[in-house]
Amino acid sequence: MSSPPTSRSFSSKEIEKRYLESLEFLFGRINYERSPNLASGLQSFSLQKMQSLLDRLGNPQNELPCVHIAGSKGKGSTATMVARILETAGYRVGLFTSPHAHRYEERFTINEKLASKAEVVSIVDQLRVVTAKMDNEPDGGPTFFELSTAAGWLHFVKNQCQIAVIEVGLGGRLDSTNVCNPLVSIIASISKDHTRLLGSTEDLIAREKAGIIKTDIPVVSGVLNSEPACVIQEVANDVGAPLYQLGQEFQVTSIAPCENAQQVLPAWSLNFSLGEFSLSDVQLAMPGEHQTQNASLAIIAVRLLSGHGFEVSEEHLRNGLRSARLPLRIEVFNQEPIVVIDAAHNPASIEALCQTLQPIKTKRRLCIFASSRDKDCAELLRILDKHFDEFLLTAYQENPRAISTEELAEMASVILTHPFSLSASPEEAIKKALSDVSPSDFICATGSFFLAAEMEQFWRASHDEAYGTKLTQELSRKKSSN
Repeated sequence: MSSPPTSRSFSSKEIEKRYLESLEFLFGRINYERSPNLASGLQSFSLQKMQSLLDRLGNPQNELPCVHIAGSKGKGSTATMVARILETAGYRVGLFTSPHAHRYEERFTINEKLASKAEVVSIVDQLRVVTAKMDNEPDGGPTFFELSTAAGWLHFVKNQCQIAVIEVGLGGRLDSTNVCNPLVSIIASISKDHTRLLGSTEDLIAREKAGIIKTDIPVVSGVLNSEPACVIQEVANDVGAPLYQLGQEFQVTSIAPCENAQQVLPAWSLNFSLGEFSLSDVQLAMPGEHQTQNASLAIIAVRLLSGHGFEVSEEHLRNGLRSARLPLRIEVFNQEPIVVIDAAHNPASIEALCQTLQPIKTKRRLCIFASSRDKDCAELLRILDKHFDEFLLTAYQENPRAISTEELAEMASVILTHPFSLSASPEEAIKKALSDVSPSDFICATGSFFLAAEMEQFWRASHDEAYGTKLTQELSRKKSSN
């Protein structure tokens, strides 16, 4: 196949134009992230088309080793931790995650650096040629996520990464990432999410996620509930994959932050043990006890990589975990009042959020909530109702998956025991919340990654403009009057 024209021959203005055209091409493909209702069930997914795409691109996924990570929650945090540890040890690491918050290139970073617009154009030029041919074949062309996964591998190989850390998009068995050849596989957790596609019980969901387990390749599991844990054990035994199970082969003890910690949400520490290997008082950057479990999975995964020449010292482990941060995971944006934005979107992650927020001492707790129509919104509201005093229900604007405020209001009128009101957009919701709180109150925006992304975007933009100054003055006035 002849090489596509290189983007280096174009001016910066032309690159910008072609970059936008590249994004338009990608987002114009079938996109289950934006419209999961397009998938009628697991029969809508197949690895055959993904493999065909990669075959035509020269199988870049076979040119570098990887760590493959699935899970209902925690897989993004675990992937970030693995990547930061390896980067700290001096390796060139490609990290593939999804979805992105603001820029498409967030999906495939190298040592935390985004691809340039010219690099995106060059990658998409390659993908266009192959896609045009596949579109005319009986099985049809690749989806948005299949193209994005291929783009990540092309970018990592071209930039000579030494290893890639790959987060599963949906499920595991039929996910587009599951054509890789990992050195280690990780299943971070199992809980109910995407039930329409993956199954209504944890053991069914576990079987889909256990589909990433490969013959003779070690798998690390953080799954604690007995039924899904048994499924993972069964699949690992069937293919001869060595299994390292949290609470059995390795142990983690969570250490709560001291009460006089200066941060609003201080991170936890942990003790770790695997046979004769142990670590004590390992400090994390991301808040929440649940992150100690994710960190333990990252530690053992990196230890297993040592058998393949990836040397990581105890110092690298500690420094990597101390620097590993993931945006929009219980992220504090303001102190007075406390404003937290979080991407939790299933019952297990909402429970973890609420447990992490519990120690915060405030007068009043206000939750800004939006979610996707394919999520168990009723259950999310039931959990949040136990931890918040008031709700602002809204709908994110940049993704069609949002459940409408009218539907949320109907649901909330039956479920919530605390007062709620409606806002047409996340921007309107945060403005309304901030105009109605005192500096000693607490605001949390949660329920969807897409809500969190829009809220962050508005927050950062507003604090660079006159609105931010006006808001600060208003809060100062309220503080002095109290």
